[in-house]
Amino acid sequence: MLQFLIASTLLITSCFSHAVDPTNIYPKVKLVTSMGVIVIELDRVKAPITVNNFLEYVVKGEYNNTIFHRIIEGFIVQGGGYDAEFSAKKAAKNIINESGNGLQNEWGTIAMAKENRPHTANRQFFFNLADNTTLNPGRSWGYAVFGTIVEGEEVLATIAKVPTEYNEKMAWNDVPIKPVMLIQATLLPASY
Repeated sequence: MLQFLIASTLLITSCFSHAVDPTNIYPKVKLVTSMGVIVIELDRVKAPITVNNFLEYVVKGEYNNTIFHRIIEGFIVQGGGYDAEFSAKKAAKNIINESGNGLQNEWGTIAMAKENRPHTANRQFFFNLADNTTLNPGRSWGYAVFGTIVEGEEVLATIAKVPTEYNEKMAWNDVPIKPVMLIQATLLPASY
């Protein structure tokens, strides 16, 4: 079964990106934020395209020194797309939406952000701060969950409570008044 999963992952991802550490089907990533450390476990079995896409950004250092630009207590914490000056980070190609993989948008899970069209996710992600059933697929596409927090739930809960405001420069609501930084994202060894 493991060989089948590895072969399938490599085949699927060859069209989109180079698979990072393809033998680890549940890789873990350490996120060092300005409010503490979060460790997430990714699910390559159910979301191979999404996981490999996320890992490409991680190993290239693309998430380092980015901000969580949208925080809505009781809903989501979104980041990965902007630096502290709100300059957009370069995004790779959009990926296929894997929202029908059986993983649900539940508290503590990580999912890909996208535009209204289904296959528009690329680098931005969000953490669910509730069981957001409206974000799951149904008669329309949902948001693809691809992992869950395994350490640092309290850090996410703290981030969720930061004061936010309307940001005139970006014309966005729910922007933290004081930036919440993703200082560094690191792929952990398989033995972690």
